[in-house]
Amino acid sequence: MTQSERHILSLSGGKDSAALAVHMRDRVPQMEYIFHDTDKELPETYEYIGRLEALLGKPIVRTSSSSRGFDHWWRAYGEMIPSNHRRWCTKMLKLKPFEHYVGDAPVINYVGLRADEEREGYISHRPNIKAVYPFREDGLVYEDIVQILEESGLGMPPYTTWGRTRSGCFFCFYQQKIEWVRLKEHHPHLFEEAKAYEEENRYLDNPFYWSGKEPLAELERPERMQEIKDKWEARKKTRKVRKNRSLFNIVNDIEEEEKEGCLICQI
Repeated sequence: MTQSERHILSLSGGKDSAALAVHMRDRVPQMEYIFHDTDKELPETYEYIGRLEALLGKPIVRTSSSSRGFDHWWRAYGEMIPSNHRRWCTKMLKLKPFEHYVGDAPVINYVGLRADEEREGYISHRPNIKAVYPFREDGLVYEDIVQILEESGLGMPPYTTWGRTRSGCFFCFYQQKIEWVRLKEHHPHLFEEAKAYEEENRYLDNPFYWSGKEPLAELERPERMQEIKDKWEARKKTRKVRKNRSLFNIVNDIEEEEKEGCLICQI
């Protein structure tokens, strides 16, 4: 007996995957919505996913449990925090749960890459999984995604109000230094939790830090935080003067510059 084709959209808690869910809601009524919960998401992300679930009128399936969340795999990997060179977090908390959920059934996986993005949409190499990119096919860009979210009543993810540009774990190693500063200011207890992972990691022969070579204990010094803020503001002013564009587009430019990241975490 041939298995019927499934339609699946993975949500990260970011604007693009949320907008894609809204965009496809009436186009693919049989769509399955899933969320790979690492147990280390921002509080705003959980709130946003809950609001999106109500808007879609369908359940968003959590593909992992807290018992197999970040801390489980962190201990399994010898308490070695992930980095861009060893992304076990993406593999064990996103890709593996996704492939387990899919199984062997033929699947069309909907990915929220926009027409104005150059990065590629790797999600899985499983032969039964075919990725499609509706925003690219429809020629939709950043401004369109914002419009979709605003018109739906969902709006942009709430963490964007305090300057976070990406979804994913609150200690994601891809975030910018200014985002670490803002995490310290808006969620100091989460900053302390991230710092504690670094402390546990220090006994290794070659310890890693979340923010490159700079430990969070150094980054949180008041004078260092102010330096990061000053550089950030100067950078924004330079962009605005050079391009003579609106703040909306300046922020978009900054976001677009930060291309690195895990697609399954940060769309």
